[in-house]
Amino acid sequence: MRSDVEYLRIATEVAAQSRNAGNHPFGAILVGPDGEVLLSSGNTYMHDRGVGHAEANVARVAAQNYEPSFLERCTLVTSVEPCCMCAGACYWAGIGTVVYGLTEKRLAELTGDNPENLTLDLSCLQVFAAGRRQVAVRGPYPELEPDIIKGHEGFW
Repeated sequence: MRSDVEYLRIATEVAAQSRNAGNHPFGAILVGPDGEVLLSSGNTYMHDRGVGHAEANVARVAAQNYEPSFLERCTLVTSVEPCCMCAGACYWAGIGTVVYGLTEKRLAELTGDNPENLTLDLSCLQVFAAGRRQVAVRGPYPELEPDIIKGHEGFW
């Protein structure tokens, strides 16, 4: 099984592919209990104008294709901390663990007042703490911040 950092590098590559396709630079993957990457998605802004965040896209497909008892043993890995919408999607899909590279607060510093990404100052930890089911969270990973930020430079 790979480390969180290795999986985060994969999610960061998905984010780069998303940006290259004209979408926002975010990427997420779903890792199964055995370490296999089961799903991946970038942001789909060009298609849906804002609600197709990478994490929500993965959570939606995961919920459609896997049982909750399986998803509670899976990990969603994402380049940037899930916003409250995406944290909610992970929660409702039943995903047991979330790993992220860059914090939502750091993202807000990068995006500023860009109308395409007016971040909410609400950490995924706060969203999960309000739930009735535990979701484990690991992140941020400061050693990956330069690589993740590079994907956002000149975009916002």
